[in-house]
Amino acid sequence: MYCTRRCLRTALRAAATSHRQQLQRQTPALCALRLLKTSPATHSDAIAIATPPLDGAPKQYSPKIQPLVGDIANLTLLEASDLNELLKKTLNIQDVGMMPMGAMAASAVPAAAADEEEAPVKKEQTHFTVKLTELKAAEKVKLIKEVKNCIQGLNLVQAKKLVEALPQEIRANVSKEEAEKLKAALEAAGGTVVLE
Repeated sequence: MYCTRRCLRTALRAAATSHRQQLQRQTPALCALRLLKTSPATHSDAIAIATPPLDGAPKQYSPKIQPLVGDIANLTLLEASDLNELLKKTLNIQDVGMMPMGAMAASAVPAAAADEEEAPVKKEQTHFTVKLTELKAAEKVKLIKEVKNCIQGLNLVQAKKLVEALPQEIRANVSKEEAEKLKAALEAAGGTVVLE
């Protein structure tokens, strides 16, 4: 019956247009509402302005704003400063000093934290580093053997080199009890130990 798709589309459009015209004659209010909902933006420019732009589409600014932006962009620095002052006076805006970002974060600290700063509490150290600082020359062999026992995987030669190159760290991040035990053992063997 129809030879091409184009002919079919044309016939369907003509049928739809005639159907719409019949409906408009019968119930004009209903058709106006239907046209408002489904019509393209060419029928109503007010609808086109009110609809938000799609994502990625450039935003359309009011024609009232565009000349203002051009005029402000052409102002000198002094004129821009005067405009700033005049706008603040006209709109009753108070001057607010610029705060560095660190100061803003510090001002956000609650009052409870400020009270804690006023009364600092000393934290007791829980982990210590055992350092061998000096040795008695007469008890060097005894100290080398004790250092070998304190550090796992250390042979006598390595322990001797460690003792001869003082001050040296024997163990790090040990509990208070273990640090006290190491200190007592090393001092009994003839060394001077410091806990840090």
